[in-house]
Amino acid sequence: MKEPLKGILPVAPTPFHADGRIDEDGMRRVLDCMVDQGVDAICILANYSEQFLLSDEERATLMRVSLERVDGRVPVIVTVSHFSTDIVVGRAKAAEAQGAAMVMMMPPYHGVGLVPAEAGILEHFRAVSDAITIPIMVQDAPLSGVSLPVPTLVRMAREIENVSYFKIETPFAADKLAALIEAGGDHIVGPFDGEEAVTLLADLDAGCTGTMTSALQPEMIRPIVTDFLAGNGEAALDRWKLCLPLINHENRQCGLRATKTVMMEGGVIGSDYVRHPLKPMSARTRERLIQLARDLDLIALRWGK
Repeated sequence: MKEPLKGILPVAPTPFHADGRIDEDGMRRVLDCMVDQGVDAICILANYSEQFLLSDEERATLMRVSLERVDGRVPVIVTVSHFSTDIVVGRAKAAEAQGAAMVMMMPPYHGVGLVPAEAGILEHFRAVSDAITIPIMVQDAPLSGVSLPVPTLVRMAREIENVSYFKIETPFAADKLAALIEAGGDHIVGPFDGEEAVTLLADLDAGCTGTMTSALQPEMIRPIVTDFLAGNGEAALDRWKLCLPLINHENRQCGLRATKTVMMEGGVIGSDYVRHPLKPMSARTRERLIQLARDLDLIALRWGK
């Protein structure tokens, strides 16, 4: 990447056939749809991609299929998170070798009793940085249960060569983003938020330059970021208000199932199957989701029709 990445970098869902097998053709259609949504980059194999329900072989297949299909149309970010440093290093090297523009990783965690000390976390990220030449995005999310205070994040940015992007999804994300940007200065190349943009306006106020949402409504959320960064805060606020009911419904009621259900409704994929122990959403929740998506005339809802 010649310029710092900003804007909207949505997570691609992993489509499965109705019997639970990965759907390679569906994956290709998901990626094509996302490019048509006008995304600035695509993230694969993330938590919203059900990465914790994929085998190593399936991960390798999906990475190959995705990078071949996107073929440089937009940058691809590959999530490589794992508790094992050796496995993360291997995943990161494979991602770079196949054309990934960036990797994203969470700190190592495996339950409350298996969280390394700060030194171990820094060594984990440093090992990956030493093995690749592309940027690393640090995913700071409550899911891990690992505390990454601002001084630790700044130290990572200053001391680890390829750590320069940060996805902050913790409570009070705006305050953390503002503190990170102030303390890290030029070392913080890409401050991003997540959580389906539910706190996007506050996070933009704090200085973030982009968001990593799902692939549900990128074409609606991206202009919020571009308007704000262009100095048109009122337009950004108006657009955010328009998107907020669906953002809230996805974030609080649907989770990762929302994009798959809308994409199935829109003919992008054939099934919105989620792997056990995840369960399909209720008919009530689905009905409201489709209504809100139709109100916004989402690309994903009509892309395959």
